[in-house]
Parts: sequence; C-alpha cells; structure tokens
Amino acid sequence: MFISRVLKDKNIAEYLIYMWQVEDLIRANDFDIKKIDEHIISKFNLDEAQGKEMLKWYEDLINMMKEEGVMEKGHLQINKNIITWLTDLHLQLLGSPKFPYYSAAYYNCLPFIVELRAKGADKDEPELETCFEALYGILLLKLQDKEIGQETAKAQKAISAFLGMLANYYIEDKKGELDI
Repeated sequence: MFISRVLKDKNIAEYLIYMWQVEDLIRANDFDIKKIDEHIISKFNLDEAQGKEMLKWYEDLINMMKEEGVMEKGHLQINKNIITWLTDLHLQLLGSPKFPYYSAAYYNCLPFIVELRAKGADKDEPELETCFEALYGILLLKLQDKEIGQETAKAQKAISAFLGMLANYYIEDKKGELDI
C-alpha cells in the first residue's frame, strides 16, 4: 500500500532516497500533522483505514525526528542504519573475488566520490552516504526544473548503476541467496 513499504522490499536505494524526501516534506510542513494531511496524505486515493494508517505513520516519523534532534537537518536513525547495513555489505562485496562487476562499478564511480568529497562533502561519512547525497541533490535540482550539467549527468549514471547493483545484492542477501 505505502510507497515506502514497496520500495523497502524492491529497492533499498530508492527507499532511502524516498525516506530522505519524506523527512524534508515533514520539515517543509513545519512538523504539523494537519498540514501534512492537507498537502500530502489527502492527495492519495485512500479509504478511511488507509488514511488513518498513513497519518499515524507520519505522526510516528514526526515524533522520531523530534526525539532524535533532526528537525533542521540530518536523518533519522532508521535511515542511518540502512547506510550502515549497505556499507557492511559493500565492504563484503569488495572483499570477495566473486563480484568483479560490482568492484568495477564501484571503481567507476570512485572518482566522482572523491570529487564530491573534495568539494565539501563530509569526509567522515561513509562513501555510500556521499553517493546517496549526490543522487538526492540531483533529484532536488530536477524537482526545481534546474538544468543538470553533463558531468553531473555522468556522475549520476555511474553512481546510480553502482547503487542499483548494491541494492540488488542487498535483496539477495536479505533472502539468504547471496554467497559472498
């Protein structure tokens, strides 16, 4: 039913970017559940039970954001945990000789990661978070109808391919089908 549930099962990378967008939507609506109901929830074609469930989901996220101190910036711990899980899997995949295509995809986007970090990305955060921030930033630019340069498009393509591959391995790993 909820986009978040479908994405979490189908593509963890898209799920994480979606959840970052939800965090920003909550901030843009001033953590006001009435505004969220009016501007977001009411746009869905939901029956009463579904509407209540979605309202409760947003209320829970609002409460978590307040409790975790991420009202102005930052991400919920549940979203940070995904980066941690993906980073662990990423390191396992890189360390295994069984995944040369994955390693190639990583090394293909590594120059973009290095460049983003040189331009001010947090060097202490996991490289994967830098990748997600890049894609989220591009999404925000597109939502604002801003033009994406050729180098940015090239970086987006490489990072998307890399994260897409990682997301597929994540699903395999969750099913117990990944032999590292």
